[in-house]
Amino acid sequence: MGEKISTREAYGRALEEFGADENIYVFDSDLKSCTMTTCFAAKYPSRFFNMGIAEANMVDVAAGMAACGATALVHTFAVFAAGRIYDQVRNSVAYPGLNVKVVGSHAGLTVGEDGATHQCIEDISLMRTMPKMTVVVPCDGHETRLAVKEVLGYEGPCYVRTGRCALDTVTDQFADYRFELGKGIRLTDGSDVTIIACGLMVQESLKAAKLLEAEGIHARVVDMHTIKPIDRELVLACAEETGAVVTAEEHNVIGGLGGAVAEVLSTARPTPLEIVGVKDCFGHSGHPEELLRHFGLAPEDVAAAAKRAIARK
Repeated sequence: MGEKISTREAYGRALEEFGADENIYVFDSDLKSCTMTTCFAAKYPSRFFNMGIAEANMVDVAAGMAACGATALVHTFAVFAAGRIYDQVRNSVAYPGLNVKVVGSHAGLTVGEDGATHQCIEDISLMRTMPKMTVVVPCDGHETRLAVKEVLGYEGPCYVRTGRCALDTVTDQFADYRFELGKGIRLTDGSDVTIIACGLMVQESLKAAKLLEAEGIHARVVDMHTIKPIDRELVLACAEETGAVVTAEEHNVIGGLGGAVAEVLSTARPTPLEIVGVKDCFGHSGHPEELLRHFGLAPEDVAAAAKRAIARK
């Protein structure tokens, strides 16, 4: 198992690593020490702009730069990226299809003690339903690095979700691992049920698979780092081969990864599906691990959902 690091910190390192291209411009809303754009700002100060607490203006300036040929990246907390600047992202970025990357940091319940107002559990849904928008949710530092490289090379609007707390690096231990936008990754194989996860729920799902294995249940774990476009081919193959599916995400059960998978299955191959996530309620202040357990996102919860899905075959 590799380094334990938050996806926001891994993002900052990767942005610095791959940011030498003089066409890349980075914008932040007075949060560089939180979004970790501080690394890029120190190395490339002439291409970094602190726009202050004026997120809407930040997006429109970035859109203007992109309209002139730049690769523009805007940074703020996920709750602001999906809420406060939704109008500007929709109309100034996605509608004209400009090359602006929106990076939402501190997403999900694991913002922890900051509480419900900052625990964004709607951002995947909001960004996924926006036309022309690509949505990426990396699960660890290794995957985040590769995601940043791919996103910078991708022409068009993109939303990248990062988190606050340090996570175990797991994707570097799989020999066949290869990051490609729009393509999920089979991390482990299994014939009884498929667990499709994103973000930190990939780690929780791998733990759940081990719990199930102890009971003689063989679970396949899929890392679905790109929520949009969803990997339809992989979802349908897993449904065909295992006959039961579970999705796991640090997000509302409505409209996120679970919704995307449900849309694929319901229109092409109806299959028993259980969705693990926040059950359409707001979070509250607490330690990240305690919050995951309280809201039903622990490995035991994923394992229980897998058993329910199998029972419905």
